Amino acid sequence: METQEAIKKRYSCRNFLSKPVSKKLIEKIIDAARLAPTARNIQPWEFIIVTDKENLKKLGSIIENGPFIADCSCCIIVLCKDTKYYLEDGCAATENILLSATDLGLASCWVAGDKKPYVEEIKQIFNIPKEFKLVSLIALGYPKDKNHKLRPAKRSLNELIHWEKF
Repeated sequence: METQEAIKKRYSCRNFLSKPVSKKLIEKIIDAARLAPTARNIQPWEFIIVTDKENLKKLGSIIENGPFIADCSCCIIVLCKDTKYYLEDGCAATENILLSATDLGLASCWVAGDKKPYVEEIKQIFNIPKEFKLVSLIALGYPKDKNHKLRPAKRSLNELIHWEKF
């Protein structure tokens, strides 16, 4: 798949099949994440791959906007060392995960992490050292319904582009 095609096809999926995602595909996705741009090449990220159904259910039960995580095949927890640009670096890695998943025929949904009330509980459950920030959680799997409208309407280019000044 071409990059532009993956960007256009990517959407936030909240309904997944119970079909597992192979370790090989997950490793390809994380390989794309580690190649994301990073300020000063610090590469502050670490990734926890959650595939155990009980752990997925725990995540789904404590994340207010993410109950569907309980039904996905995999959740990727994106962490970054607490550096000056941890959020930017972690978000770049997150976007690479989303696009790589789309490219590989998977669906995903980005769930916010940083500064949310559930962060400390997740850090405790997964033994995350305190010097790491939870940047995002990404539900991953095969979409339950491939025929629904994949992407909501987006604003047109003419509505949001400004040349030289606002």
